[in-house]
Amino acid sequence: MFKPYLNQALAIAIAGLSLGSCAQKEEHTAGPAKEEFGQEFRAPAYPLITIDPYTSAWSTTDNLYDSPVKHWTGRNHSLIGAVQVDGKTYRFMGKEEIPLQPVINTAKYEEWEGKYVTEKPAEGWEQADFNDGPWTSGKGAFGTPNTFKTVTPWETKEIWVRREFTMPEISEGAELYLVYSHDDDFELYLNGKEIVNTGNRAKSNLSMKLDKSLLNKDGKNVIAAHCLDRGGLAYVDFGIFKESDEKPVFGETAVQNSVKITATQTKYNFTCGPVDLALEFASPLLMDDLDLLSRPVNYVNYEVTANDGESHDVKVYFEATPEWAVNELNQEVEVSTGKTGSVNFAKAGTTQQAILKTKGDNVGIDWGHFYLASEAADDKVISIGDFTGTKSAFLENGETKSESASMNAVLTKKMPVMTFVQSMADVSDKAASGYIMIGYNDIESIQYFGDNLKAWWTKNGEVSFDKALTSAAADHDDVMSRCDAFDKEVYEEAVNAGGEHYARLCQLAYRQSIAAHKLVKDTKGTTLFLSKENFSNGSIGTVDVTYPSAPLFLKYNPELLKGMLNPIFYYSESGKWTKPFAAHDVGTYPQANGQTYGGDMPVEESGNMLILTTAIASTEGNADYAEQHWETLTTWANYLLKEGLDPENQLCTDDFAGHFAHNVNLSVKAIMGIAGYGKLAKMLGKDDVAEKYTAEAKRMAQEWIRMADDGDHFRLTFDKGETWSQKYNLVWDKLLDLGIFPEDVAKKEIAYYLTKQNKYGLPLDNRRTYTKSDWIVWTATLAEDKATFEKFIDPVYAYVTDTPDRVPMSDWYETPDAKQVGFQARSVVGGYYIKMLEK
Repeated sequence: MFKPYLNQALAIAIAGLSLGSCAQKEEHTAGPAKEEFGQEFRAPAYPLITIDPYTSAWSTTDNLYDSPVKHWTGRNHSLIGAVQVDGKTYRFMGKEEIPLQPVINTAKYEEWEGKYVTEKPAEGWEQADFNDGPWTSGKGAFGTPNTFKTVTPWETKEIWVRREFTMPEISEGAELYLVYSHDDDFELYLNGKEIVNTGNRAKSNLSMKLDKSLLNKDGKNVIAAHCLDRGGLAYVDFGIFKESDEKPVFGETAVQNSVKITATQTKYNFTCGPVDLALEFASPLLMDDLDLLSRPVNYVNYEVTANDGESHDVKVYFEATPEWAVNELNQEVEVSTGKTGSVNFAKAGTTQQAILKTKGDNVGIDWGHFYLASEAADDKVISIGDFTGTKSAFLENGETKSESASMNAVLTKKMPVMTFVQSMADVSDKAASGYIMIGYNDIESIQYFGDNLKAWWTKNGEVSFDKALTSAAADHDDVMSRCDAFDKEVYEEAVNAGGEHYARLCQLAYRQSIAAHKLVKDTKGTTLFLSKENFSNGSIGTVDVTYPSAPLFLKYNPELLKGMLNPIFYYSESGKWTKPFAAHDVGTYPQANGQTYGGDMPVEESGNMLILTTAIASTEGNADYAEQHWETLTTWANYLLKEGLDPENQLCTDDFAGHFAHNVNLSVKAIMGIAGYGKLAKMLGKDDVAEKYTAEAKRMAQEWIRMADDGDHFRLTFDKGETWSQKYNLVWDKLLDLGIFPEDVAKKEIAYYLTKQNKYGLPLDNRRTYTKSDWIVWTATLAEDKATFEKFIDPVYAYVTDTPDRVPMSDWYETPDAKQVGFQARSVVGGYYIKMLEK
């Protein structure tokens, strides 16, 4: 049975929090009291459905009904919920957003004519009357060959594009929108007026309202754009769109009373006139059960209770669109209904089914099928229908009716919906409850060095998705109990380790970090837990993304961390990667066929691999995993001995800050890697090797102190005084009990950092005011006591609750004003759990 305590409001007033509108009804309580472990605080975005990098949906507003549900990239993954009470309908989730209609199309609809150059043009290039006759003609979109909707290849660092057009006739009152996609830095002008300047960003299908006075209604118009590619993929596309003539149906909303977050659940409470609605989004990502963690099915639990002592006729409505199953809205989909065992479902997928073909960062899945499902019962109806007509029918009579058992549609022309309705007669102060399931069957999950691999849960194809759905229904109550128990464990451990604010950060990070990975096995049965480098370049299995993510998995299941390291070990040991240091990645998600990143990070990645292998051994109490890869680890350790103390000019994990030589923090990583290798050798009984490498690490540490000393702190680079940086890599000396650096090194750094904090945290180094939240938590863990640790954590928590950027938690932001610089929804927030690794 569904938990009867779910619908209590528990709107706890927490001093200093920015709670949003949900805090205004804290006196409201519905249902019996029960100890809860979700805390109410304003998150940048609230996790709803978190399965993997493709099926990951979030609420980006304080109230669940203030905006459409969105994928972590910002694309709409429409999920709408409404409750009808005695004939009156209240929308509690999502918002109807009819797709914009093209006026001047983007390449997603049709290729377009433009002019371009790749060398800096003369001044005035953005003006409408500029002579672009010598420019090269090309067709949009422009970008990396064979990606997105690229027509004209662009493979240089920069591109300048001009597009001339005449506006077609549109109705006087119609609003116009610029729709654009870019990778990376982008500026755009309309008839010479700058209207977009993104800085370091890469986004797809953004829209902004146009000032129509900038347009020449009867003559020539020019959109001019400039884009800078920082590495990885490149892309430029733009057009002008107008609003659809269709209008929203579900106008009236419920009143949101509270929203709380636990590790595996997000819990809402609403008032819908005379009834209260409790809603739970549950992602059973339990790391002690990899079959369950991998099963691509989430639950949405709901419970309705009268709040006026009367009895009411209630109908609950959920709706999803095929936007979940396409990369572009101009792709044709098939939508249908079906039944398996005791489960009814509606599903949607593209008709083309180009399995594992679409790769990259800011993209959606366009193979496999999205599912909206529920247990079969007389009072529950699953159907498909028209976007507006289905809602209108429910608004009028509380029912939906399938137009047919299946339908095909192109979403830019017609938007079908998949719907669920449950009728609940005579709802009183005794709760009525139910749940739906959201799932995705991707058929094939990863291409791994030429082999297409299915997800872990399929048991190499032996378990069907029908079986996964019926098992999820049968397991529902047990799984929810296990989630509750685990959520309590996470919260209590995190509070004890780092305080209340730290615990809340950990709860918010949990699902985000796990769902940025895909769990599979290779053809030999080796575990692979492959990350997607979300919103940075789309790489798969990136080592310097694994490194900051690792603490969460070290804490709850080191086998998953092995699954993150295994592809890099295989890459070297198979002979496919022949360099004497570790690779950066193994491809671009979901194609793991070899490194695609443009530059190597020799010291960074070798140090990462050695440190994490040591951490696994320390956690497990044996070095068996290291022994399997000893030859490779030895190669990397020897590379660090030679090149690690004073690194030459090269990339590191903070590559967005630029290349530089003599990186003091990177040197710490090299020393920690060598020390880790010595520890592993000792655990394996290789005493001579252990003594040699441990002694070298200690010698290098003393040399490091001499070269980096800058009085009351240590430098950013060995060759520049009056500089500083976070030495977060030093944390492993403490956690792994390596004993390489004197304790006063960390003490000196911590004391200095406390003088450099801004309102929202400690900058990464002296060069800029931006920071990385994961590294702050690592740096804070160097503190000797909890009170000092919290001095670093409280500003990070303030960033999370104050940031104006409503995206799944960014780890790269400005410390003076909490604004996002880049990155979002990345797995690196798993690094917040590092404090919980202290013995």
